[in-house]
Amino acid sequence: MTKFFNALFLLSLVLLSFSCKKISNKKQPIAQSEYAVFDWFNYEGKDEAFKEVSKTDSTYLNPILAGFYPDPSICSANGKFYLITSTFTYFPGIPIFESTDLISWKQIGHVITRKEQGDFSGQGVSKGMFAPTIRYHNGTFYVICTNVSGIGNFIVTTKDPSGPWSDPITIPGVDGIDPDIFFDEDGKVYITHNGPPPNNISVHDGHRAIYIFEYDLENKKIASESKLLINGGTDMAKKTVWIEAPHIFKKDGYYYLICAEGGTRYNHSEVVFRSKNVDGPYDSYKNNPILTQRHLNTPRPNEISTTGHADFVELSNGDWWAVFLGCRPYGDDLYNTGRETFLMPVAWKDGWPTIVGGNNPIPIINKKPNLIASKEKIAPTTGNFISHDAFKNSELDFKWNFIRTPLEKWHELDGKYLYIKPRKESIHTETNFSFIGRRQQHLQFDASTKVTYNLTDTLQTVGLVAFQNENHYLFIGKRLNKDGKEEVFIEKNATSLNESQPTIIAKQVISTKDSDLFLRIEGDKGLYNFYYKTSEKSEWILLADKVDASILSTKEAKGFVGTYLGMYASLNHF
Repeated sequence: MTKFFNALFLLSLVLLSFSCKKISNKKQPIAQSEYAVFDWFNYEGKDEAFKEVSKTDSTYLNPILAGFYPDPSICSANGKFYLITSTFTYFPGIPIFESTDLISWKQIGHVITRKEQGDFSGQGVSKGMFAPTIRYHNGTFYVICTNVSGIGNFIVTTKDPSGPWSDPITIPGVDGIDPDIFFDEDGKVYITHNGPPPNNISVHDGHRAIYIFEYDLENKKIASESKLLINGGTDMAKKTVWIEAPHIFKKDGYYYLICAEGGTRYNHSEVVFRSKNVDGPYDSYKNNPILTQRHLNTPRPNEISTTGHADFVELSNGDWWAVFLGCRPYGDDLYNTGRETFLMPVAWKDGWPTIVGGNNPIPIINKKPNLIASKEKIAPTTGNFISHDAFKNSELDFKWNFIRTPLEKWHELDGKYLYIKPRKESIHTETNFSFIGRRQQHLQFDASTKVTYNLTDTLQTVGLVAFQNENHYLFIGKRLNKDGKEEVFIEKNATSLNESQPTIIAKQVISTKDSDLFLRIEGDKGLYNFYYKTSEKSEWILLADKVDASILSTKEAKGFVGTYLGMYASLNHF
């Protein structure tokens, strides 16, 4: 009997230990008082240009990736296409999209997802990841890129394009950006890149060059001396500038080198060279550039500008297509959406490729590639659409980004809400402040959210921001005023434009139940309207209309990014 009770006692201890272990492994409840709680985020595109065109089953819309998706690179693998773009210091970095028809693009992940791959702490928004190239070879995907904030040029690899991707393989000793990796038919691998002029002697401003070297993929090292391919551009006599973004491919015995030229703004273009040898000499096409909009009259209907930085892909039927960046300006070369990704066919004549209609106004609607249309229901990346996120998943959707690499976990999802912890970092600093945002993808849009947060002192804030960089943003949020009353306010920051500090341009004392607040930004090209309300059923209250949003344009804010619309919170904003 004693043995029986001893065994029973031991069994009880085991069961108790197991039960305690289960309890300890349970996810601890979120301390809601420490977080700003966001119920949902709604975004709606309302571009007039998309309303004016009648899309059919045989046509597609440009851009194919609307909003800040610059420097596109494309490859094909196993009957599908893969597309990546620059992200600078946004994290996760380098989004990767998959398509079967070149028109419907499904984001399947990011290339840069870990601190070990890229830490952008303390870097300006337009630093970080510049101009990646994606290629597929013998079952492996390769992305080569430049982290101008850290290790310089590097390669990451994967068997599965949705990730995870490897830690970076550095390529030391390369002085330049925009690397391309090319796998030749004889098994040799070459890296081409933009760099300073020979001997670092500039003949004129913007004088750059293109170089090539052989790379030992197995031993992960440079295998030859660097060789100059292009000095200055297509015509040094004309003082051509900013030759960059090289890509090499081979067709019918020729090596073709396509490059951007003219700088990645209004004078941007795409040019092409060819050679019988991979390391040159390369001849410039007599009809260069094969893509530019710089000579066209402005303004013009549905204007697309700054086109260039192209990459080519060949279809299984022998057709060729190009992806490239462009902008959709309003006014005098103003665009808040940044540089976007466009698609046009490539035609071959007399052994040279040209982008069809590349020197004519790029159409917003065009005939589709000769591919079977995707039947998968994919979230749209162009045209007018509604994107509503109720935060029902355990992870953030791929459309969301942080600014710079998070070094700690300050957000949570519980299947009902998004929780963002306000911290001492603020939007005025080059830090990973508590911000989660998505791209502004339209010239005309409507963005709104609901947030709950109990303010306890006058330094705190929480709200909705249209963000270009730390010195150029428009923010609608709530705070405690000096009398301890809660108020909704709008802050404009354009401190690099002769303004000494951020300015409160509108405010209103409010009374909120349980600290709920609904916030909304309505954008119309260079003018934004700001609204709020304190209950679901009440009407939106206009706090300020026709606020000058040209401060968010690249022309005014500088840099290489586009506007983000996001949720922000801070303990130390003021």
